Amino acid sequence: MTFRRLAGLAVLLFLATPTWAVDLDRPDVQAFIKTMVREHNYDRDRLQDILGQAEIKRSIIDMISKPAEKTLSWAEYRPIFMTRERIDAGAAFWQEHREALEGVSSETGVPVAIIVGIIGVETYFGRITGGHRVLDALATLAFAYPPRAKFFRGELEQFLLLVREEQMQATDAIGSYAGAMGRPQFMPSSYRAYAVDSTGDGKRDIWNNWTDVAGSIANYILKHGWTPGEEVVVQATLSHMWQGPTPENVLRPQDTIASLSGQGVMFSTDMPAEAPGQLLTLEGRHGPEYWVGFHNFFVITRYNRSAMYALAVYQLGQEIALKVRADAS
Repeated sequence: MTFRRLAGLAVLLFLATPTWAVDLDRPDVQAFIKTMVREHNYDRDRLQDILGQAEIKRSIIDMISKPAEKTLSWAEYRPIFMTRERIDAGAAFWQEHREALEGVSSETGVPVAIIVGIIGVETYFGRITGGHRVLDALATLAFAYPPRAKFFRGELEQFLLLVREEQMQATDAIGSYAGAMGRPQFMPSSYRAYAVDSTGDGKRDIWNNWTDVAGSIANYILKHGWTPGEEVVVQATLSHMWQGPTPENVLRPQDTIASLSGQGVMFSTDMPAEAPGQLLTLEGRHGPEYWVGFHNFFVITRYNRSAMYALAVYQLGQEIALKVRADAS
């Protein structure tokens, strides 16, 4: 039977069954196992035992097919995070962990507001970290979600290496439907590349140690190009000079401050004329909102490839910082 035929049968099974075990005899699964053994000297019996415990779940496919960043408008997305309760929780979190947060910020140049904004959007300060076994999420997306199978097989590979390196039980790690783990919601490859031991205890604990969490998030942002001291984003308006079409949101700056101003985009910034910038359009409660994102804004999008996500992180962090200052005075 050809692989295409097997893949077709797998899709039919997916449609009919909410949960099923990984078929270790499937050609693509066998190819994955062989690669792990050949390239990483992974113990075959141990690997087959781990994959044999994984469950393919239709619910995971349903969720990844409709991520909020792609199905909601900014008017619908923003209120999820910009609530008084979340801002108050963020201020309390900042106060409780002030020494660790400010220490990490001082060392990396990443503002506390950005670190706290990411934690607030990602996990509501540790309240929402996902309820799926990471093994199930990655196995499902690696072997039952063809649109992104290559990416998730890579993440499954990274997870299995992480399990071996950190001496973890593969079935213990809990995360999101996409396999993101812990309080920073790191994918396995990000964990291996960017998680840090900020407390010096010899562990990179992104589940329980808030200092490691803050340090790991800041390290991720810094390694993706954060420029300390630079602005992130400002709101803009379009003057009568603007003649272009409605700008499409892209995830890299394609203009400069000077060129945007010359096209009739009105905004206030201390950034130099040659600094990169990009006009963004989001559908707000009262119509289109225009924003100009600078270099650091697009660094935040490396955490989650969405302009709405980056703006939510920025705005939440700013509101929390205002609350902290107001409480202090």
